[in-house]
Amino acid sequence: MTKLFGFLVINKPQGFTSHDCVNRIRKVFNIKQVGHGGTLDPSVTGVLPIALGDATRLLPYLEGGKSYRGIIQLGESTTTDDADGDLIEKIIWPELTKDVLNKKLDLFRGCIKQIPPRFSSVHFKGNRAYKLAREGIKFNLPAREITINKLSIIKWDQENGQLEFEISCSAGTYIRSLARDLGALLKCGGHLKKLHRTEALGFKINNAIKLPELKDLNTLSKPKILDPILFLNHLKQYKIKTKDEEKCWRCGQKLNISEKISPKEIEEDQNDVKNKKILVIETNGEIAGLAIEIKPSILQPKIVFNALG
Repeated sequence: MTKLFGFLVINKPQGFTSHDCVNRIRKVFNIKQVGHGGTLDPSVTGVLPIALGDATRLLPYLEGGKSYRGIIQLGESTTTDDADGDLIEKIIWPELTKDVLNKKLDLFRGCIKQIPPRFSSVHFKGNRAYKLAREGIKFNLPAREITINKLSIIKWDQENGQLEFEISCSAGTYIRSLARDLGALLKCGGHLKKLHRTEALGFKINNAIKLPELKDLNTLSKPKILDPILFLNHLKQYKIKTKDEEKCWRCGQKLNISEKISPKEIEEDQNDVKNKKILVIETNGEIAGLAIEIKPSILQPKIVFNALG
């Protein structure tokens, strides 16, 4: 029986946690080893990357920012900074034009400091912030540096105080915090009313599939598993050339290769580990694992698939 190995991209439905989707995929493929890349709140829909089998070990090496479309509701502050929380305060929003709003949003574009929501999975003194918030404990989360590469207005509805927007940002960005902070800037409060993720870690919404229904499993043709190589093309590659090299690699031994993979400026920077990650490919074109080029022409195994011994 062929071992399952690869990625899926799910269009997560509203009301499901990311873990709910992982559990569903476990049942669909009858496999325990399933993981996801990038948690989505239950109310958020859209792109959720899923890894099956040993491909779960590759999740930390995926790259790419995240993109969303959403709606910010001005005039209402909530305990969770989104529509799921309890209403704290309601204030009439000011008269605004699209141009004025766009200038206000300039303060959130680029590299900025952002405080995560109190109801979030961020760790604070050994605890998850949301657990402390549920217990009514007072605490202040430190601001974190994040990057918002794109933030554009799709529509401004003055009558209902709703701003429809599109955003591309770095990992660790909380769109709920953006809604909260924009409301604070406009002195009327605000929360995230709706959010849909359109891209994450190189996976896009047009490649996403519907989460399979459990009642259809008997007749369901299983979703196609995607080749991880397609989503790791930001890494340099080395293809194993001989049986001796393959045996050496699968035994977890360093590979002495005849070519230099990293450019000279990276070779000279001993601290640039990120750019020295090498995807190692078997002679049949499948992924053998991941290595670090510790010296020019020397690869140290970091992840080895189908290891011997």
